[in-house]
Amino acid sequence: MSEPMNRDVHEANRRSWNAATAAHNSHKRDQADFLRRGGSTLFPEELGLLGNIAGRRLVHLQCNAGQDTLSLARLGATVTGVDISDEAIEFARKLSADTGIPATFHRADVYDWLDAARQRREQFDIVFCSYGCVCWLSDLDRWAAGISAVLVPGGRIVAVDFHPVALMFDEHLNLAFPYFGKGEPLQWGEGVSDYVAASGPAMTPSGYQEGVQSFKNPHAAYEFQWHLGAILTALLRSGLRIDQFCEYPFFNAAKLYNDMREEGRRMYPPDRVPSFPLMFGVVAAKPDSNKA
Repeated sequence: MSEPMNRDVHEANRRSWNAATAAHNSHKRDQADFLRRGGSTLFPEELGLLGNIAGRRLVHLQCNAGQDTLSLARLGATVTGVDISDEAIEFARKLSADTGIPATFHRADVYDWLDAARQRREQFDIVFCSYGCVCWLSDLDRWAAGISAVLVPGGRIVAVDFHPVALMFDEHLNLAFPYFGKGEPLQWGEGVSDYVAASGPAMTPSGYQEGVQSFKNPHAAYEFQWHLGAILTALLRSGLRIDQFCEYPFFNAAKLYNDMREEGRRMYPPDRVPSFPLMFGVVAAKPDSNKA
């Protein structure tokens, strides 16, 4: 396969995520103890789409610091986590060791890892990704093809992510960004933010602590604004079948706009704003010719 688009952009994002991840984890109280005691960082939306994963081989792409990955392992899956951030994977490995929850973690660009897994003929029952994964992808077709290649026949990708419509607005709910991004990166000079501090206890089920104050990321970050048609078409073009698609009028934990209403760990727009899709979920399966 050809080189992924914008490798320099991916490398810039790696540096930005390294800085941000340390700040994010500084706000979370003893995560190892939380997970050891049976805690989970997963939400009902991804659990509902995943179903029973006991005994399944699952790879969690763009797994961040491994909290969700280990929560998935607690449900009986054999899990592998992949993330571009050195800081995130180092933390995930330590968290796995400290909790005694087994998982395998790889520090790699998602495109490089998918290529290497395909060459090794690795196969998985489930590919999982969630909450801020698609916006970091520079090539949707390559991503979807790589996922299809590592899925067993009958295997599926389960993704829950921020809705492209929601990403058109700035923190003041002003329309600020294009829906049709055309694959061009949007540069954020301030880098990956400390969204954990901004979201507070909703994003820290192990308990919130002050941690790093007034975080400023020294490294710029680059995101991609993919519209929904492009995301679903990439999955279809890779030979996958869309089995389920959902839209949700809330963010799980993430306070991305000012004055959001919190209900439990869900964040809704202010009352003055009509409802609109803030997240989506999709399940796409690799056809099994033996069951046709």
